[in-house]
Amino acid sequence: MQLEHHRAGSGEPLVLVHGVGSRWQVWGSVLPALAAHHDVVAVDLPGFGASPPDGTVPSVEAQAVRLEAFFAELDLERPHVAGNSMGGAIAIELARRGSVRSATGVSPIGFWTPRECKWAIGLLKADARLLATLRPALPALVVTPIGRTLLFRQLFHKPWKLSGAELVATVDAFLDSSSTPRALELFADHTFHDADELRGVPLTIAWGDHDHLLLTRQRGRARTVLPWARHVELPGCGHVPFADDPELLASVLLAGAGTEALSAA
Repeated sequence: MQLEHHRAGSGEPLVLVHGVGSRWQVWGSVLPALAAHHDVVAVDLPGFGASPPDGTVPSVEAQAVRLEAFFAELDLERPHVAGNSMGGAIAIELARRGSVRSATGVSPIGFWTPRECKWAIGLLKADARLLATLRPALPALVVTPIGRTLLFRQLFHKPWKLSGAELVATVDAFLDSSSTPRALELFADHTFHDADELRGVPLTIAWGDHDHLLLTRQRGRARTVLPWARHVELPGCGHVPFADDPELLASVLLAGAGTEALSAA
């Protein structure tokens, strides 16, 4: 069963991997800029978005293996890959496995302590409970920029830049995802490890400076364990930063895939 995906552009392949409870549309604000230089494939992981469950355990490692099969299904030979949050950890795992040409992790999970992991899981579960309660009234609540900001500032630093319809669809994807509950449980089993195994693949780690889900100290930890990687701060951006500053994020993703000169043109 092939995974739901969006494909556009031409050039070296670049696969985009969303975070927990999300879907391929989260990349929408940067897709045109990326597709100008790459064959871009934005994918829904099994049990997320429009991809039904297919038996894949929603751990970082198992989803990386499933994406390797997806690459083969689309005849993508060692694509570049970029991922956000859980998807960032999957991108790093694919680099560890030697399956990709480059990997970019945007706000990647895994650089946490057990206590910090528990904090993030707790916030996401609390969000799910709140949004489930508010779901019937959500279309009215997101009509105004103030309403969008109050409800979604934890993930997006500038949620007023997203339309009400986009945010309602984002909530629907989060609450309707069959894989999200199990994925959150499995977060506790995932911690970054074995940095030396990543030395053979160009690696970029990017962090929004207004990430309220993954605490600031985690980016310092990433710099310590991966001193040879390219580390980028995203000013004015949250945990899911693409709509916060599309031009900046596109440039970071293009540079991570080795097309910095093109993105600056």
